[in-house]
Amino acid sequence: MGRPDPEEGQLPAPVKPPDGGWGWIVLLGCFVITGFSYAFPKAVSVYFKELMKDFHVGYSDTAWISSIMLAMLYGTGPVCSIMVNQFGCRPVMLIGGLLASAGMILASFTTNIIELYLTAGVLTGLGMALNFQPSLIMLGTYFDKRRPLANGLAAAGSPVFLSSLSPLGQVLLEKFGWRGGFLIMGGLLLNCCTCGAVMRPLDMGMKRKMGKAQDKYEAKEMLPIGGKSEEGISTTDGTKKGKKAKKKPKKGKKLLDFSIFSNRGFIIYTISKFILVLGLFVPPILLVNYAKDTGVPDTEAAFLLSIIGFIDIFARPACGMVAGLKWVRPHVAYLFSFSMLFNGLTDICSARASNYTGLVIFCVFFGISYGMVGALQFEVLMAIVGSQKFSSAIGLVLLIEAFAVLIGPPSAGRLVDALKNYEVIFYLAGSEVVLSALFLGVASYCCLNRGKKEAPPENNPAAGGGSDTEEAESDVQEAEEHSSDNHQPAHSTDNAVVAAANEEANHVAEEQSGEGGGCPAGDGEVLARDGCNADQMVERDSF
Repeated sequence: MGRPDPEEGQLPAPVKPPDGGWGWIVLLGCFVITGFSYAFPKAVSVYFKELMKDFHVGYSDTAWISSIMLAMLYGTGPVCSIMVNQFGCRPVMLIGGLLASAGMILASFTTNIIELYLTAGVLTGLGMALNFQPSLIMLGTYFDKRRPLANGLAAAGSPVFLSSLSPLGQVLLEKFGWRGGFLIMGGLLLNCCTCGAVMRPLDMGMKRKMGKAQDKYEAKEMLPIGGKSEEGISTTDGTKKGKKAKKKPKKGKKLLDFSIFSNRGFIIYTISKFILVLGLFVPPILLVNYAKDTGVPDTEAAFLLSIIGFIDIFARPACGMVAGLKWVRPHVAYLFSFSMLFNGLTDICSARASNYTGLVIFCVFFGISYGMVGALQFEVLMAIVGSQKFSSAIGLVLLIEAFAVLIGPPSAGRLVDALKNYEVIFYLAGSEVVLSALFLGVASYCCLNRGKKEAPPENNPAAGGGSDTEEAESDVQEAEEHSSDNHQPAHSTDNAVVAAANEEANHVAEEQSGEGGGCPAGDGEVLARDGCNADQMVERDSF
């Protein structure tokens, strides 16, 4: 029967994620965007030594560049959510690519550290934010059953780009200086516009056309054969137009859904992510300068980030495949907690590494644990809130994490300047990550398991094992049932005739039921709701 139309102030019927097709192109674009968004703030640290010399500032001052980039990536989350809900993913990503490129190009002409904060930090960070969040939303739109694998593959863009951008930045620094390196990096960021261009939204138009065609087909099937068919169709269309005219004013679309804060799983996830971000990014940001201060040559120091990236390349897709297993996916939150615990213990155990071999071993284990965290963080969030509320959820989560980003790395940089000791920093960062892992695991077990006993499993969004396809199909079914109740055929014969022939109609219905093909006797409207065949209902009315 008739389906809700967007122009009636209702949301269109959800489209089933294809789990492939053009989704693989979207996945490739998300791979590139994720690579630039996460690897770029770390790769820029290669230029910090030269910036300290040219601008006569300390390490904590230059560390603010990466922190501002990450803060813009996270802090503008609600703005990105509103823009995506208002304009769509593709236009927002195209604008973001232009802003990111312009920021790095303008940064190559700066004359003081404040101008560098505004260009490379604010402008480039904002541009990457406008690319990163919409790409994740599109990925969740195109994938459902394969979503853990898709998230793992897209997250692999970060280590791939980190392992390539860091050595590339070192080469550009040696040949062109930091200004030439920033200029070339700005040109590379224009590829974000290409990735935004391939983010084609799922086609709703075809579904609406199919719905209208099905309405007319069902109307013909439910009417007696003859000239009354066309009359019934026109009557049905006229009834729809009349109802549209009597519709209430359109309801404004929610640009940011704050109802997700009523989800206990979302609250637990947000708090744990805030604590996690305080220490997660500190080791890779400080690693290059730590190695240089211990006497490691510049090229080999930059290669340490490549080691992390190389290990991370394989860790993220592998972890995504494991998270997609049937017996693991319902418990993906605990796998995420384990990955954070692994990462924190790696930082603590490697704090006393004082030679290149020890740093290489640290990079191997850090790459594995960091890849697990990167592959699971957004998969867990999608499992908690669902794809329909993901655009609002990720914006609010990133905003809260922005405060942690502004606190973590700059504070670590100030401690380095004050103590001249990296060991304390690694202990502190590792302890914060371990605390976040313990909080997520214990809170999920205590709070969410208690909620499962009180409510049915299908009503608990924090279980993490539900399929968005099933939710979408149930929504469509409810919409069709609701519309069928409100659009009963206007072609029925006179009620008095039906009442007069009621006894004979019941007799025929009983005979059909005895033959296995009939429906129970009763009111026609109830029969329609109970799933009775439309032709049988028309046959009964025709008596």
